[in-house]
Amino acid sequence: MKTALKWIGILVCVVIVGIVGVMAYVKLGLPNVGDAPALKVEKTPERVERGKYLANHVAVCIDCHSTRDFTLFSGPLVPETHGKGGELFDQKAGFPGSFTAKNITPFGIGNWTDGEIYRAITTGVSRDGHAFFPVMPYPYYGKMNDEDVQSIIAYLRTLKPIDNKPAESKADFPFNFILNTIPKKAEPMPLPDPTDELATGKYLVTIAGCIECHTQVENGQIIKEKAYAGGRDFNLPSGTLYTPNITPDKETGIGKWTKELFVSRFKAYADSSYKPHKIGPTDFQTLMPWMMYSGMKEQDLGAIYTYLMTLQPVQNKVAKKFKPIVAMR
Repeated sequence: MKTALKWIGILVCVVIVGIVGVMAYVKLGLPNVGDAPALKVEKTPERVERGKYLANHVAVCIDCHSTRDFTLFSGPLVPETHGKGGELFDQKAGFPGSFTAKNITPFGIGNWTDGEIYRAITTGVSRDGHAFFPVMPYPYYGKMNDEDVQSIIAYLRTLKPIDNKPAESKADFPFNFILNTIPKKAEPMPLPDPTDELATGKYLVTIAGCIECHTQVENGQIIKEKAYAGGRDFNLPSGTLYTPNITPDKETGIGKWTKELFVSRFKAYADSSYKPHKIGPTDFQTLMPWMMYSGMKEQDLGAIYTYLMTLQPVQNKVAKKFKPIVAMR
């Protein structure tokens, strides 16, 4: 009996040591994406212009790193807050911790090297080596072509410095360990030939991370069989949003949409006379930053439509688009 208990005790100790060892490796040895590259970005006018376009209208970095006014439809940016950071993604919104968007103006990252910014964008690893929460869709930014990443870096260097020090992010247990396993080395895609509409659409949909919002998740992972089929829920200040199906399913998706209709849906918010309306207690609200995406070129929007029409149609009727908080009481 004593011998059996002795071996059980040894086994328990081995298991404990093994668990502690794995936890120590995850916490101290990860993320492992390599050092920031020795990169010096030449700030040409062409790069700054391309970076401005990508950061504001495709990858929409500026959207999360500014202040959004969700008392108005689609949460437009508050003037003079571009890049200041401070937007909070916490437990109330369904996140496993409290995560705050960083200040990406020169006040916040002015002393970062170009290589450190490059690594942060493409792998989700900060200059001090810690992992960012993937509400910043770096798994998709990591597929962005190097030239486009450098263009965004060049543009960020031109932002007006805003004195703002956002709170530090903190992940809840056990996600504070899991978080370190998410960053991976970048796998940049080639820049598509502008005349290749399908390849251009695929590239833009990928780096914009459309799949992330338009796909349901299970245990924190998107359900691949339901890619782009909508139904993912997001908690907003005024209620819960359910994203639409953007597969070419003719009954529950956008299969009956024409290219012209698709493009016009975005461009409806590009008119300088458009002013987002005030949101009432029971009004529909969306996370989709329509005013930012409306600045996308019609050619690029057309390419996105062309690519979406090649996806596997998935029948998934999103019966309810939005559930106001007042309706939940």
